[in-house]
Amino acid sequence: MTWYQYESKQYCTLTLYIQPGAKRTEVSGLHGDALKIKIAAAPTEGKANAALVKYLAKCFGVPRNQVVLKHGATSRRKVVLVLRPRYSPDTALQVQQQ
Repeated sequence: MTWYQYESKQYCTLTLYIQPGAKRTEVSGLHGDALKIKIAAAPTEGKANAALVKYLAKCFGVPRNQVVLKHGATSRRKVVLVLRPRYSPDTALQVQQQ
């Protein structure tokens, strides 16, 4: 099983495992069937979720309102929907890591 489902340029669904409170925001590899992302923001008052949305919007080249947290608002395991992504998930992460 893969950590994403990519439906052409319409949308992609990401299964993520989030580690809040890290030194910096970055992709950390795989965590089971999810992609692990370290988030620099604290896990309080939605700060880590907001930082995640901002990070993913930058990665996929979309406005923040096109990144939707579908499941896991209070959990480390999250399902995120990216609407009309500019890049595929593999390409988006390569662009961000350069």
